[in-house]
Amino acid sequence: MKSKRTILIIASVIVLIGLVWYFFLRNKEKPVVLTTETISKGAISTSVTATGTIQPVDTVTVGTQVSGTVSALYADFNSAVKKGQLLAELDKTLIMATVDQAKAGVAQAISNQSYQAANFSRQKQLFETGSISKQDYDIALNTYQVSKANVNSAQAQLRAAERNLSFTQIYSPIDGVVLGRSVNIGQTVAASFNTPTIFTIAKDITKMQVQAKVDEADIGNVVVGLRAAFTVDAFLDDTFSGTVKEIRLQPSISANVVTYSTLIDAPNDDKKLKPGMTANIVIYTKEIKDASLISVQALKFHPDSSLKKQYELIPAPENREGNKMHGHKGMKKETADTTPKAETVKIPDSYVWVLQDNKLIQKKIKTGLNDNNHVQVISGLNDNEVVVTGTESVAAANAAAVKSPFMPQRPGGRKR
Repeated sequence: MKSKRTILIIASVIVLIGLVWYFFLRNKEKPVVLTTETISKGAISTSVTATGTIQPVDTVTVGTQVSGTVSALYADFNSAVKKGQLLAELDKTLIMATVDQAKAGVAQAISNQSYQAANFSRQKQLFETGSISKQDYDIALNTYQVSKANVNSAQAQLRAAERNLSFTQIYSPIDGVVLGRSVNIGQTVAASFNTPTIFTIAKDITKMQVQAKVDEADIGNVVVGLRAAFTVDAFLDDTFSGTVKEIRLQPSISANVVTYSTLIDAPNDDKKLKPGMTANIVIYTKEIKDASLISVQALKFHPDSSLKKQYELIPAPENREGNKMHGHKGMKKETADTTPKAETVKIPDSYVWVLQDNKLIQKKIKTGLNDNNHVQVISGLNDNEVVVTGTESVAAANAAAVKSPFMPQRPGGRKR
């Protein structure tokens, strides 16, 4: 009797545990909902990114052709200068002494020429009367001609000294703005072998350019005339625009990375851009303004077995089991040579799943540009067809639908 009661109690406990597990502990199958969208119209583009440096379009370095000590400066950093404006002066003491010495040499040469001219005139009269020999006459003539050459030489030395004197005054060769000054008053500059730089002048800072370093993997897509946009750290909220002006053929190699200098015009009417700023550049290689777009997630979506309970899955005709090539009658057998040829290699087909009532229909589409967020649809879809982009549980969908009014909203979100 006790054994039967014990068995009955144990059986009741087991049934009770089973009921508790079934109604309260068992993981219930959560229904799945599809996230969908329709084709939207918008702009899409492919681009190349690079970094670069802002620099003036035309920069001139002003130096000195003579050595000396800087005695005066008439321009400084950021000074606006005009062509022909005096910028600096060097000490003229030594060069003035050279000019005075050259003038004295000219006077001496002219005096000697006058003496030799009178002497030659006398020797000529004596020679005509037979009083001196032909040799004495030739000596007098040669001495006179040498004196004339000495005058020309002394005058040339004077012109060179006066020219060097003019070099002590340094003038601006262009209209522009002084970007840099390399000397101070009292500093000695030596122009023995190289022309020392005194000022660096930018011709027009309202027209700047960006020297971008484009990676060798991207340079093939960059051509002159493409639109570019860039930002600088000083004005993160501003986007500046430009146009690719030049692609230089000389490569730059750093840490085994090959880049090519690409110049981009950058208008700077408001003078926000300053030389030396670092620019983050986007060069648009292809652009379409009014394209048919879907999300990239739509190409990645593939229904799993859990959706078969809710929807009828209809694959594309070429993906159905009965349409495989080896299952068709009358198809030609493959030849022994199955080596793929370069001209026969095809880009993989793109497929999406379209929702129609309780059916999921796979469709083959032709795609164009892909910016990793959206992809251009060229053909294969109608504008009103609903494309599946993914799945989510009912709980997650409800949580996404209910938003706190105190949470910030993201602007420009796409509706699905």
